[in-house]
Amino acid sequence: MSEHLSSGDLVILNYRLAASLLSLLATLAAPGPAAAAPTMRTCHLPGAEEGLRCSTLSVPLDYQQKTGAALPLHVIVAPAFRESARPDPVFVLAGGPGQAGSDVLPVLYSIFRRARATRDIVFIDQRGTGLSGKLDCDEKDLPENLSDDEQNAAIRRCLAGIRAPLAAYTTDNAARDIEQVRLALGYARVNVWGASYGTRLAQAYARAFPDAVRSLMLDGVAAPDQIIPAAGRDGQAALDTLFRQCAADPGCNKAYPALRSEFDSLLAKVSATPVPLNLPNPRTAEPLQMSMTKERFLNTVHNVLYSALDGRRLPFLIHSAYQGRWAPFVARRNVGADLAGEDGTALVLHMAVICAEDYPRMTPQLLAEDATNSFLGSGRVGQLMEQCKSLKLPAVPWRAPTPILAPSLLLSGALDPVTPPRRAEAAARHIPKAQHLVVANAGHGISSLGCAPRLLREFLDAPARQVVAACLNEIPAANFQVGSAGPHP
Repeated sequence: MSEHLSSGDLVILNYRLAASLLSLLATLAAPGPAAAAPTMRTCHLPGAEEGLRCSTLSVPLDYQQKTGAALPLHVIVAPAFRESARPDPVFVLAGGPGQAGSDVLPVLYSIFRRARATRDIVFIDQRGTGLSGKLDCDEKDLPENLSDDEQNAAIRRCLAGIRAPLAAYTTDNAARDIEQVRLALGYARVNVWGASYGTRLAQAYARAFPDAVRSLMLDGVAAPDQIIPAAGRDGQAALDTLFRQCAADPGCNKAYPALRSEFDSLLAKVSATPVPLNLPNPRTAEPLQMSMTKERFLNTVHNVLYSALDGRRLPFLIHSAYQGRWAPFVARRNVGADLAGEDGTALVLHMAVICAEDYPRMTPQLLAEDATNSFLGSGRVGQLMEQCKSLKLPAVPWRAPTPILAPSLLLSGALDPVTPPRRAEAAARHIPKAQHLVVANAGHGISSLGCAPRLLREFLDAPARQVVAACLNEIPAANFQVGSAGPHP
């Protein structure tokens, strides 16, 4: 029979056989059909402009023990605006790992307002995050004058006190949870949108339950073989691009003609010894004493690079710090914590996933390659590895990626310091029906930019159709900030 098929037909046939086998294996491993439809209640949550519908599902803690312990999984449904809603909703998977669906509710209005016209939008608090039994540390407000070693010791104390069975908090189990949500809510097939780590979870779900997935939308795509903490090469590429763009911009180059050397000087200074700072607290204006450590400095720079708009402020922050004016840099460092509030990333869940799935694949060769010629160096990864050793989690076996047959829209920002286009290209090799869109002037996450929300809606309505995305080229590059007053016009 196969001798009458083209090579392309044989590839697709093999893909379909593999997908069917995966579906069968997933069905055998699942704990059986979910219970009756859950009771939904009206809920008012931070980040939502109206009352939504919430429910708590009971899912197995360990899917290999069907009669074992259970954990509560929090689910939020934003019903479609139209009564004649289409039967395939959008499931939203947050990033991290450690973000909850309830942490990213504002995307309902910035990204999915168009899509919600005809589809329910469903947010899931991944196990161990948000209202699904959040795994976190109580030590939220550590003194600003702690050294890097003291901060890491505090994290190790927190991890040592965790009694939850962290081996159950894997991406695979989170994917099985998604399937339980689909069954409980009565959806035949779903569209899945994931961002950052959420793209890893979305791909895991599509591979485990291929018949349940109508389409995938992956923003800031993690490649199947990507080791999340190994961010040196991509972070350095983003920083080098920023330096080149500043040098090519007349206003930025005039204001900061020695930008790269000033950055190198600052990095050497904080690497040699923490810099003691005495300045007004940018939050309260009260006197603040803190130490600018190497880890604080690097984390801030790397975090700024996530956003292309934010990145255009980095030359000003570097130059100000080089001149001894650290207040703008410290103020920007505080932004992430201020926006996260009390419901920020679940640190312990983050560690549970990274230490079981990424740490075991961090070879000495990869560690050396990642640290070479990277401003991030090997310090942060080395500290993570030490923390993972203390957790003693069993390694999740690495599995070669199998094909995903669902039509998929992959979105990348060319300036992304963690999931640049090369990561999406690696993922697309295993997704025959993938479309990859790259935004030249964007960083980590593009679904809310320019015409992207409209394109997502068009893709949802016809996933097999080619997306016409020329409008993404109209997203402009932001102006550089060249003084305390803000970006130059």
